Amino acid sequence: MSKKVLIISYSQSGQLQSVMEQIAEPLAECNGLQCDFLEIRPEVPYPYPWSFYEFFNVFPEAVYLDGCPVKPVECDDNYDLIILGYTSWFLSPSIPVTGFLQTEQAKTLFKNTPVVTVIACRDMWLIAQEKMKTLLSGLDARLLDNVVFTDQGKSLYTFVTTPRWMLTGKKDGFWFFPPAGVDKKEIDSAGRFGERICNALQHDEECATLPLLKNMGAVNVNGKLIATEHIAHRSFLIWCRLIKKAGPQGSWGRNVVITIYTAFLLTLVVTVVPLNMLFRKLLAPFRRKALARAVHYYEQPSGK
Repeated sequence: MSKKVLIISYSQSGQLQSVMEQIAEPLAECNGLQCDFLEIRPEVPYPYPWSFYEFFNVFPEAVYLDGCPVKPVECDDNYDLIILGYTSWFLSPSIPVTGFLQTEQAKTLFKNTPVVTVIACRDMWLIAQEKMKTLLSGLDARLLDNVVFTDQGKSLYTFVTTPRWMLTGKKDGFWFFPPAGVDKKEIDSAGRFGERICNALQHDEECATLPLLKNMGAVNVNGKLIATEHIAHRSFLIWCRLIKKAGPQGSWGRNVVITIYTAFLLTLVVTVVPLNMLFRKLLAPFRRKALARAVHYYEQPSGK
């Protein structure tokens, strides 16, 4: 076997980097396999931790897939498989990853190439992956699998723990809140995907259209969040349009609208969101079949 795999991602906090390293380790030891492990680098680095207004100033650009300029990646022109890692920014792929996928280099790298996407995020990634599918389709890439790692703790807790982590760099548990981020045990277990991919490459399975990571627990869709995520994204589209019209990033006008939006968002989280969850819980017995179909769709291609 003489094959090449590109493992590429953009990680701000280092969490996604740890996931990708675990997946890469078995591949780096795979006989006859060239494994290139590279990082997407924006021309102008994004801050971490973020300040409040820096964080929300990229909101419209993330949602509307306005990628940033990125530095060229030093790699070969073609690969047998690409493993692409990304995080979700405002229910969208992170801006640096979007920017990379919009380059001429990406057009060459991804054309007719099988791709495995790897996501590490809070808990809402469905819309981001739908956008990723569109980006990959535009590059004539073949999405074989999707692997998702989500934050530990209940969804309501992560409304607090994730922003705290992004804005302060602190991810430890406090009061009754669990630590932010993906559980370390889950990250440490990511190597099993690399082992399976190594075996698949040895048998030319990447050349077919079937997923490589079926029945490995690659994806677990929380059906309770599907409707919430769609509602949130529709709201994002409206607010992002208003924020964009208010001025460029960092402008006084944009910051004013961002302030209004965050007040609206906090009000929504403490009032409408709990009521919406209760309402959907009451309707759940009548929507089981529709929900099951939706869960099955978003679990593809890898499934549980």
